[in-house]
Amino acid sequence: MTSGDDTAYFHRLATGTFRATDHVGGAWDTATQHVAPALGLMVHAVEADRVGRRDDPALVARVSFDILGTMPVDVVEIAVQVLRPGRTIELVEARLRHAGRDVVRLRAWLLQPGETDQLAGTALPPIPGPDDHPRWDGTTLWPGGFIASVDVRRHLHEPGRGTFWVRPRVPLLADEDVSALAATFGTVDIANGMVVRADPGQVAFPNVDLTAHVLRPPSGGWVGFDTTVSFGVGGLGITSTVLHDVDGPVGTMSQALTVRPVSPASASR
Repeated sequence: MTSGDDTAYFHRLATGTFRATDHVGGAWDTATQHVAPALGLMVHAVEADRVGRRDDPALVARVSFDILGTMPVDVVEIAVQVLRPGRTIELVEARLRHAGRDVVRLRAWLLQPGETDQLAGTALPPIPGPDDHPRWDGTTLWPGGFIASVDVRRHLHEPGRGTFWVRPRVPLLADEDVSALAATFGTVDIANGMVVRADPGQVAFPNVDLTAHVLRPPSGGWVGFDTTVSFGVGGLGITSTVLHDVDGPVGTMSQALTVRPVSPASASR
């Protein structure tokens, strides 16, 4: 049930039901979804649920995704529930399902806003802006509709270390506004593949999770990444990132990798 419609990554079919388009085609396997847009869609669902329940703009402080498997470019469903209700702090869970099977589970901490403008600050260093990074065509390394759908500006310091900026050419959801936060989360899973340590034709290193802590709401548009990819012993790896918008750091993110020196046919989870 794929769609050639080029207007967005997803189209809403009903409450909680969405159809993926060819723009979500994956990098490890083009017949399955790159999970990045789906993560943004889940954050959008969490924000929509919050608006329907609360009369204050509770802020997303942390989002953690467990990626349970792959899914085809097809119809998916998202359901949201509150695990720990509270006026100042609450824990929310969202589940993304395909054909009755959980594919991604999200847990997010939402916090009541506070007046901390006079205290705001960080020692996390800024990175040069998108205009100071050369254009890079990610399709020279990765196949799939998602990689082809984004503009990338990248400076590779060495294998596994670099800075880059990403901006999608299409919206997350057709005919529906999404927040800058949801749009940002629709890109962040790309981090693992932009400054690779090893040729993905020789070594598979998909991530099994993604956890991000948010320092402030992003402004939208370009999303900046200051990323390091590390491989350890025993098939373990970590992709670590400081996330940016054009005004500076907005949070941190990590992805746990399963590193597999294997044939391309066994690169999927």
